Amino acid sequence: MPPVIHLGLAGLVMLFVAACATAPAAVDPTPPPRRLDAKTQLEYGNPPPPGPRY
Repeated sequence: MPPVIHLGLAGLVMLFVAACATAPAAVDPTPPPRRLDAKTQLEYGNPPPPGPRY
């Protein structure tokens, strides 16, 4: 095989390996919990506990 074909095949293999090597980062869909300071708790009370997750 001519060297051009070898280089082309090697380039394709490198592209496939590079595409499979990096996985997308997992995104956490739950929002962070709210931070309540003492003043907010005195004015509004403690928040209700979160409901059950199904």
